[in-house]
Amino acid sequence: MASSARAGARTDQAYRATGLREFAGWIEELLRARGYDIDSPRGGGRSKLADDAGVHRAAVSRLLQRQSMPDLETMRRIAAVLGVPLREMLIRSGRLTEDDLPLTGTGRPADGEEHPCLSPEEAACRMGVPPELRELFARVARQFLPEGA
Repeated sequence: MASSARAGARTDQAYRATGLREFAGWIEELLRARGYDIDSPRGGGRSKLADDAGVHRAAVSRLLQRQSMPDLETMRRIAAVLGVPLREMLIRSGRLTEDDLPLTGTGRPADGEEHPCLSPEEAACRMGVPPELRELFARVARQFLPEGA
């Protein structure tokens, strides 16, 4: 019985390690796409991400070295900096499933409900526009909005 418990623990560890590798790989892709230099030894991308997100550099290093998953607060801050919904971060990290975090409705208000208005900045953030391009996105979007909106 003890050997089956050990085998189950090894299987669970292997599953978590695979999830961590996949999650860290996804984060690396996002970092590169947003201009963080994480590939050269002196690029400073890891430190810049930590500074931008207001998290410990060690937490970023442990994630990118596939040593540990960040805690919820670190994940929330990294998601904000990378312009990724926290929901997606939590699902991709394996911490929660899509069933744990269902999307509400169809994204459209029901009859009689007020239409939610997003600012161009909020829309850019929800759409995953990189932080350095959000201001440009907002200026362009405002050109297409009715006066006073």
